[in-house]
Amino acid sequence: MSLSSMLPGNAAEWGATLAPEGVNFTLAAPNATSVDLCLFDEAGLTELQRLPLPAKTGDVWHGLLPGGRAGQVYGFRVHGPWAPEQGHRFNPAKLLLDPYAREVLGRYDGSDLHWAHTPDSARGRQLPDSRDNAATALKARVCAPLPTVNPGPVVRPEQRVMYEMHVKGFTRLHTGVPEALRGSYAGLAHPAAIAHLKALGVTTVSLMPVAFRADEERLQRLGLSNYWGYSPIAWSAPEIRYWSGTAGSTPRTEFRAMVDALHAAGIEVILDVVYNHTGETDEFGPLLSLRGIDNGTYYHLEPGDASRYLNWTGCGNCVNLNHPVVLRTVMDSLRTWVTDYGVDGFRFDLAPVLARGTAETDYRFNPHAPLLMAIAQDPTLRNCMMVAEPWDIGPGGYQVGAFPPGWLEWNDRFRDTQRSAWLQHSTHRGALANRLAGSAEAFSPLRRAAYSSVNFVTAHDGFNLMDVVSYCHRHNDANGEGNRDGHGHNLSVNHGVEGASDDAQVVQARARHRRTLLAATLFSLGTPMLLAGDELGHSQGGNNNAYCQDNAITWLNWEATRHDLSTFVARAIALRRALPALQATGWWRSHAGEAGSGPVAMWALSDGRTLEAGDWEAPQGGPLAVQLQLGTSEAVLLLLNPSASAQAFTLPAGDWHLCLDTASESVGAEPASTVSPLFTVQADSLVLLSAMRPVF
Repeated sequence: MSLSSMLPGNAAEWGATLAPEGVNFTLAAPNATSVDLCLFDEAGLTELQRLPLPAKTGDVWHGLLPGGRAGQVYGFRVHGPWAPEQGHRFNPAKLLLDPYAREVLGRYDGSDLHWAHTPDSARGRQLPDSRDNAATALKARVCAPLPTVNPGPVVRPEQRVMYEMHVKGFTRLHTGVPEALRGSYAGLAHPAAIAHLKALGVTTVSLMPVAFRADEERLQRLGLSNYWGYSPIAWSAPEIRYWSGTAGSTPRTEFRAMVDALHAAGIEVILDVVYNHTGETDEFGPLLSLRGIDNGTYYHLEPGDASRYLNWTGCGNCVNLNHPVVLRTVMDSLRTWVTDYGVDGFRFDLAPVLARGTAETDYRFNPHAPLLMAIAQDPTLRNCMMVAEPWDIGPGGYQVGAFPPGWLEWNDRFRDTQRSAWLQHSTHRGALANRLAGSAEAFSPLRRAAYSSVNFVTAHDGFNLMDVVSYCHRHNDANGEGNRDGHGHNLSVNHGVEGASDDAQVVQARARHRRTLLAATLFSLGTPMLLAGDELGHSQGGNNNAYCQDNAITWLNWEATRHDLSTFVARAIALRRALPALQATGWWRSHAGEAGSGPVAMWALSDGRTLEAGDWEAPQGGPLAVQLQLGTSEAVLLLLNPSASAQAFTLPAGDWHLCLDTASESVGAEPASTVSPLFTVQADSLVLLSAMRPVF
């Protein structure tokens, strides 16, 4: 094929798009002076041809490759000024990955060959590096469209129970999954894996990042990787490391089959997505994609020194969603995950970064930011589940409750209050009641639904549940940072022994605390979220920042049967599903005449008296009861004893049936039993009673 055979094509669809006459290629690079399309052999090792994209429309370079087919391997070389002080880092010696890549070949190896600048100028005045990196650079493969997705399951938001998990870690050690499939998309789709999710009763899996990533050079030097996946370099391409390699499949088709299998089981799939930064890190990081395509367009740069990056993520850079080119790139990526793969929603990592303004507004968080407004009106995305991690490390970065109506938000205040109350005995009743009742002070009942708060006591970041009751201190030495990384304020207890213990009393106390924290999460108003492995008793050995541990530290231990709380979790979820008063149908009301669809909440002390002002603010907290009355007959009663000794509760008049007691090691599916009017709740325990026998 001659250079003159490349046709202008069009700028309508971005990325590499199959057309009847070939493949249309586009690249949005407003400040580039020219763009070369580089074609490679099937293995991506040898550059076969270099073709200038012949046309530019607005910000987009484009060209049609006649006769091009699916499977073609390609990359771009982008020409323009080398002027880091002006924000420009163009270097055509470096092959660049298409931001719209659907499938990626290769793996970033951390070599300085992929730097834009010469190694000896890394810490001084940076000069362009002239070495060609094409042989080992990341490349994209042109992909044929996937079949039309089938609709996913319909899950009522008030009944949703989320389960955060890592695709690899969930099945890597699962003996019920064939060895060849463990740790892969196909492994998660296997009946043995899905059976566990179904037995628990979770409605929604929240998958940690699955987009193709570039592990930081620092981690690679230490023999580690960014296992959690928070270093993306191709937002729309499934990570190849989670592909089983099964003949006849690709990472794309296997990921899609996994989503289809979960949907067939009635389980929603949401993805943790990282659009706030990329794996190119700071100004000393590699030139892999956006930095070389148009650095000044795609990233937030420091106003006084465009050679440096604003860093509200702690990962070296921040993506600039205020630019229309970047906004479209992210919106197209979101739509791809929905239309190509069938996912049901997204959890946005460090979401305030995506909604910050410009220098003129001091980069303040804006609830009407372009991305949030674009999602709200988009026909494909507006009905998907949107979940924010509502904080970053920038100015005013804590934004819990500030996202638009319809969004869910992770609520770390719920986590901290529950741990403080049950493990530290240091939370007053008012704070505990506020978290149980949906954190209305943050999520305005006039604007937000009762399920807006994502309630959790553990997540991927921080101690998992076994460790929060087994360690007082983090043990992160394996991360190679001198145990300085990870959060130092964990509100944890070790029950007298730091780490694993065979002491029966310690084991029993830890199990009781775990059951209580799980029940408090599942029975509070909001959307409960569980962390995969907490029901199994999996421990990370006290590592509360295991982002770089792709090994048995993070792979779920399915053999820890003596610590297994799966039956308990299944029972608690079944009760939540069977008792409408526990579902987030509406905000809890103070009396029957108050507007709303939620139950009436009647709070009391253990002796049945109504609380007075001083009771709410007692510094050491203490026993607390809340009766939730829905209609004339539907009522549940939660008895909470966040103290170190047993407490007798005087029950309201009526017949009450015991549904769950977190002090009990035995949790069966037998019908609820009737209890006496004076009921003793053990230390650090929660009891659920119902006025009617729940029907499962």
